[in-house]
Formats: sequence, structure tokens, C-alpha cells
Amino acid sequence: MSARAPWQAMVQTPRRFLLSRWPWLSLAYLLSGVGVGAVIGACFALIVIALTVLVRMIAMTRFSPQSVLALLGVIVLLCVFVLCGIGLARVERFRIRMVDAEPIDRPRNRGEQADLRVWVSTRIRDPLTWQEIGYAVVCTILCMLDGVVLAVFVAPFVMAVVSVIDIIAGSNVLESLAVGVICLVLVPFFAYLVTAWAGARAAISRAVLAPKETELGRRLTEVTTSRARLVDAFESERRRIERDLHDGTQQRLVALSVELGLARMDVPEGSEVGDRLAQAQEQARLALVELRELVRGVYPQVLVERGLATALSDLASRSPLAVDTRLAAEERYPSPVETAIYFAVAEALTNVAKHAMAGLATVSLDWRTGRLIAEVTDDGRGGADPSGGSGMLGLADRLAVVDGRMYVSSPPGGPTVVRFEVPCQPLT
Repeated sequence: MSARAPWQAMVQTPRRFLLSRWPWLSLAYLLSGVGVGAVIGACFALIVIALTVLVRMIAMTRFSPQSVLALLGVIVLLCVFVLCGIGLARVERFRIRMVDAEPIDRPRNRGEQADLRVWVSTRIRDPLTWQEIGYAVVCTILCMLDGVVLAVFVAPFVMAVVSVIDIIAGSNVLESLAVGVICLVLVPFFAYLVTAWAGARAAISRAVLAPKETELGRRLTEVTTSRARLVDAFESERRRIERDLHDGTQQRLVALSVELGLARMDVPEGSEVGDRLAQAQEQARLALVELRELVRGVYPQVLVERGLATALSDLASRSPLAVDTRLAAEERYPSPVETAIYFAVAEALTNVAKHAMAGLATVSLDWRTGRLIAEVTDDGRGGADPSGGSGMLGLADRLAVVDGRMYVSSPPGGPTVVRFEVPCQPLT
């Protein structure tokens, strides 16, 4: 596997590391750092000198027009200092790609595409802006260290060249030859030094310009958003399948049943053909019943038309075991919340019917303190383990999309209580 950072390259075999691109990339990274440090250091030096002169002018002239102009100059220089920090951070984010395959992307603010006033206001309130300004000061010190490391790296080559000149000149041949050989032997060690410092330098830049909390927060937001998009796409596909089955296949089965009934009327009652038509009509009726159950399970139309409370009541009436309902929350709620609660309760009732050996289940629905709460209780044998199967984990994942939580209490011997909580407000 190819290395993606200096640290990974350094753990390879010496031959593979020295022949790789990493020593050269590290050298280029540090050389560019010295150049950036020279520019930013010169800018900061000019700003400090100008600020010193302007502050002295304000102190000497007191409240004269010259002091007002000097004060304006101080404000302008401070703005230049801030812009230098922001510009330097952008340069550093670009430079770090030389030695780190994972880029540092600054989170975009909505105000960045607006006018200048909104942009300034957004930048001032953004904590990352002040980190970038602070990094400008840190970068000056880091660039000085870059120069020290490069000087150490270049020193063996300079000494080797001087030794060759001394050998050609015939002065101190043995001593110069020994120094030249030692310098060449030390070159690989200095290659490791340059690469190690380049990796440390990039790590420091990443820690300041993109703190771990910022990156983790951004990634968590992306994961949550993508998961919500997947659930929305899944629900849209559910609705499309339900619509196609209801408007297409179900209507054809109804028409087939009617045609078979008409055909039975044209044959003598009790004949062999009439009996077969009757059997075919019965099979069509059973297929229609199964299809209606399938359509209701794919996406219940009653949930869309009449709300969650009515849908749960209908779900309880179709359950194979006795279900008592206590539905206090009859208002309508956001569609994703109603869908998540409905299918969570449906899965919980299915689990009760299959595994709990219960005689009675209770479904309750209530809204309290900004949360929609649904509970499924049964008098079965208990001992349910939320981590023991994919069904319960699927319920938790579905609820997590709408910031919901699932709680399970199932001691051995029962009763089992499965509680679903989703933060939401009723629709007005």
C-alpha cells in the first residue's frame, strides 16, 4: 500500500523510503515554507513598524487632525493584518497537500457568497477566523524552524563540496576525504530528519487550521445529511411502489375477479367448468387480499390521509394477537416522524407476535414536553435483547434519522416495554 503521509513513508524499508518521492516532497514543502515565512515576516515587520510610528504620532499630536489620520491608519493596518492571516491560512491549506493526501477544507459559511458587509460580519463571528490569525503568528516561528532544518540538511552537501575542493587543491587530502565520506554517509539520516519535520509541521498546521472537533463535526453533519437523503429516497420509492400496486396490479386483479364471476354466470351451475371458474375466482380474491395487505405494509394510505393515531389503531386491529390501544396524541405531526413511529410500532408488534409468546399487547401514543412518545408493552416471556437481531437495530437506525431514541426494558419473565421518543411539534 502506498504511503499517504510522511509518517507512513518513514516506516517503510530504508531503500524504499530513500528512493521514494517523500524526501523530495518534504524538502519542497519546507523550502516553500521558508519562502512563505520570509514574505509573511516582512509584512508583519512593516505592520509593526508602521503601527509603532502611528501610535507615537497619536501620542504626540493628541486630538489634532493628524492624530485622526494616524488612528485611521492603525485601523487599516489591523485590517491588513487580519487579511494577511486569512490569506496565509489559505496558502497553508494548499501547501499541506504536498505532504498530506487528506486536504484541509475550510467549512463554508453562508455569508461567503453575500456582499462585503455580510462577509465581514460572518468572518468576525467565525471562531476559525481567529484561529487563522493566530496561526499567522505561529507560522512565523515554524518557518524559522524550517530554515534551521534545511540548513542542517544542506550542511553535509556544503561540507562535501568543500572537501572535494580541498582534495583537488591538494591540501589536507586525507582529512578532507574522511569529512566528505562522513557527510555522504549522513545524507540518508538527514533525509529522515527533513521528512520527520515536514510531517510534524503539517500536523501542527492541521491541528491549528482544522481542529479535530471541526473536522468531526463536519463529517458528522455530512453523514447525518446523507443518511436522511437515503431515508427520503427510500420513502419515496415506497410510495411509488404502493401507488403502482394500487393503481395497476390491484385494479387488474379486481377486473379479473369480475370477469371470472361473469364467466361463471354463463355456464351451468355445478358443472366442472363452473367449479374451476369458482376456484379461479377464489384464488383471485385471495391474491387480491394478500396484495392489499402487501400494499398496506409497503406504505399505509391511512397514515397519509388520517394521521398516525388512526394508522396505529388500524395496525392494532390487524395484528394476530389482542392489542389494546391508548392513543392520546391525535394531532398530525411531520411526515418523517409519523412514518418512523408507525413502522417502529409495526416492527415491535411483529416481534411480539413471533417471539414473545404474549397474550396481550398495548400500544400507547402521547406527546409530552416536545416529544412524541410511543410505547409497545406485552405480557410475554421477556428477555428481549436490542443488540441480538437486525430488526431492533433497524428500528433504532430509522428513529436516529429523525433524532429519535429507542429504549427497551425486558427482564426475564416480562413484561417487555419498547419505548420510542422523537422530538417534534404538532402541525398547526
